[in-house]
Order: sequence, then C-alpha cells, then structure tokens
Amino acid sequence: MAEALHPAEMARLHAAAFADTRPWSQAEFSALLASPLCFATGDTRCFALVRVIADEAELLTIATDPCAQRQGWARRIMQEWQSQACTRGAHMCFLEVAADNSAALALYLADGFAPCGRRAGYYARKNTANVDAIVMRKSLP
Repeated sequence: MAEALHPAEMARLHAAAFADTRPWSQAEFSALLASPLCFATGDTRCFALVRVIADEAELLTIATDPCAQRQGWARRIMQEWQSQACTRGAHMCFLEVAADNSAALALYLADGFAPCGRRAGYYARKNTANVDAIVMRKSLP
C-alpha cells in the first residue's frame, strides 16, 4: 500500500464511501488514532481502522473510494489489518455491518466472518428508516 493516510484524508474518504449516513470527522479519526490500541492500514483508495484490546480485534470502519470499488482493495486491506491484529495478539475479530450493505456482507462472508448478533436500527440513514447492524466474528490463526 502507498503512504498512510492522515485523519483529514481518512475523513474525506469516509464521507465519499458513506454518502447515505453521517461520516466520521477528522477529529474522530484523530482521537481514535491517538490511542495505542488503534491502528489504521491502507491508503487513498481504501483504509481500515482497527482497535485491539487484549486478544480481540474490532474493525471500527473500512472505507473504499467509490472510484476504486470492485477492484480488490477492500479484500487486500481486510488481510492486512487481520495480519497486524494477530501481531498485536488478537485471536478473535469482530465487526458490524449495515444489513442493507450487500457488498460488504459478501466481502465479510467470503473472508470467513459469520453473523453472531444483530443491533436493531443501529445505523441512521439520511432519508430513510434506520438500518440494523449485523455483528460478525472470525477466529484468527
């Protein structure tokens, strides 16, 4: 991957990738990256932000530039963050995904994640009803 992103670039990319919901701000990315528990991987095409606590990793967000979607970047970043999480001692990883995000669901299922819970009405949408979050998990090697 190319040069790591700065919080301002992460906020820009997140806004482009999540046009139907409230994107995360530069301040939110800065605050998360200030924690020694969090790390980001990726570049201006796609990035992931992850938190590792004890032996569990949580994918906080992954965003792919709309112009770079369907080119394998998210698949590569998924492998990258999981490898880094293992290095940090994670044995299990979790994520949540909007129930209406079929592309992300397909990516996560193909990567070996399995649904383990649901949060009703978790994701707010701009011009429609809230959408459930599907919680997923995967064991790491």
